[in-house]
Amino acid sequence: MRFIPSIRSLLFALVVLAISAACYGQIGISITFAPPELPVYEQPPVPGDGYIWTPGYWAYGDDDYYWVPGTWVMAPERGLLWTPAYWGWGGNGYVFYDGYWGQRVGFYGGISYGYGYFGEGYEGGRWQNGQFYYNRSVNNVNVTNIHNVYNTTVINNNTTVNRVSYNGGDGGINRRPRPEEEAASRERHIPPVAVQAQHAQAARANPELRASVNHGKPPVAATPRPGAFSDRAVVPAKQTGATYNHPMNRAVVQPPATMPAKHPENNAARSDRPTPNNRPESSRPPSAQPNNRPESSRPPSAQPNNRNEPQRPQSPSPNERSQPPRTPPAETRSAPQQQQQPQSAPQKPEEKRHQDDQRKPNEKSPQ
Repeated sequence: MRFIPSIRSLLFALVVLAISAACYGQIGISITFAPPELPVYEQPPVPGDGYIWTPGYWAYGDDDYYWVPGTWVMAPERGLLWTPAYWGWGGNGYVFYDGYWGQRVGFYGGISYGYGYFGEGYEGGRWQNGQFYYNRSVNNVNVTNIHNVYNTTVINNNTTVNRVSYNGGDGGINRRPRPEEEAASRERHIPPVAVQAQHAQAARANPELRASVNHGKPPVAATPRPGAFSDRAVVPAKQTGATYNHPMNRAVVQPPATMPAKHPENNAARSDRPTPNNRPESSRPPSAQPNNRPESSRPPSAQPNNRNEPQRPQSPSPNERSQPPRTPPAETRSAPQQQQQPQSAPQKPEEKRHQDDQRKPNEKSPQ
């Protein structure tokens, strides 16, 4: 039974490492509109030896930028320094590059985060004999509690002071990595530690830290330790140079995947497109309308009840059969005459005697 707490601790450690690795790998995020300007805020005092300042930055999630407050983080190993996260233009959108721990500070877009991070390298402190020394000129250090300090004036060579939070693109910082920064990017790195991942997740879950709500002025700009959003040492942001207004056309720029792209020539017709059950009959193909075909469009073989009579061989009508032909043969003309003789009227006695008198001489002549 003693092994159960050990197993639970091991599982918790694996989950924390998975969260840290996931946050470290967030490089493929591409956003079409730039992040807000960096807010102006004061740095909380360093809480103790070994804490290194990690500046705040704008992250992206849930269709909105949100502010991850700057905070003091204990270095995971002696001799490691923090390279801040930054946004850079990738050709089609802004790509996020997460921060990391390493022996040297690498490229972070030339972004001036302040407090030792002025666009290249780190001027806020250095490791010496296994102990971190703080530069009082750029850090809020209480010398009563922290004795490993030094004072070196940092000369900022940037003549233009701005709060731009991204590299490249329209209005971004125009700076490329130096050879030593490229070399630092190929060295051994450690992703953000567990408390940093939890700090970022807590910021994402806080609606007041979303840019659409605070308009570039987050109420919690920096914390004394990771996740201490309610600590009395929390520092609010001052007004930035430009008030941020969340773009309203993000849905047009990035339509949902389930919605097909609309063709410009069909926009008007597709806006009131009927459902398949409510389509007008005229929109159906002719083959889908067996009951609504016009009779004239059917072939003659498909119309047994509507055949035209002139196509049949016609027999003469009764009136036409009763009439004799106009030019009958000779024998056919005599036949009707013989048949009509018995039907003639009876002869008178005088006509009968006259015929008998004429028939007698004719009968005697052959003798």
